[in-house]
Amino acid sequence: MTDPLVFEDVVLDGPYGGVVSLTVPAHLTVSIVGNAASGVNRLAPFALGLTPLPGGRALVLGEDLHAMPRRAALAFRRRVGYVPAGDGLLQNLSLADNVALPLRFGTTMSPREIDGRLRIMLAQVRLDAVADLRPADADGEQRRRAALARALAFDPDLVIMDRPFDGIAGRAQIELIETARGGELAEGARRTVFVTGQFLPDRLRPRIEHRYRLVRGEFQTEP
Repeated sequence: MTDPLVFEDVVLDGPYGGVVSLTVPAHLTVSIVGNAASGVNRLAPFALGLTPLPGGRALVLGEDLHAMPRRAALAFRRRVGYVPAGDGLLQNLSLADNVALPLRFGTTMSPREIDGRLRIMLAQVRLDAVADLRPADADGEQRRRAALARALAFDPDLVIMDRPFDGIAGRAQIELIETARGGELAEGARRTVFVTGQFLPDRLRPRIEHRYRLVRGEFQTEP
């Protein structure tokens, strides 16, 4: 089985630099934390081909997006759920329309089918009651839930989450990670999840199988 995400001798630019390698196995959740200068915020864009790699390779579901033509890379990214830092929502659309956007422009589903799928997705992330709000009128937790729902629109095998817990507290943190994992199978979580950020809430540690800290260009295993 192809590992969902692999970093091979990836060069990290920035104050601390370094060359890092890491394999994210299927059906597990892996987190990497580090301070603002560590380069941890570069990992998700490197993986998805959104930022040029200074060196090395990043393989997503066995493919190097950096080597793909732009149109092919755009199509391939639909196979990956991506929750960017912040939320990446379009401010002129409601939360519901933001969630539905990939379905409307990335599938041949009928409007009725999209509406049905949208209702399920909104219920899954508990946004039913606020679905008509625009991002500016929603709180941080609601926006993050909408961003996650949008990332899961195509039910991806791999979910990449960049700073997903900033401004989120309590039970919502657990709900976000559990929704991203997609339930449990005999071999682990249904989806592989890769989380980056500056911190990891203690309550989430039991749900994340491999935890690392990026320090001066090296991945250090966290207890």
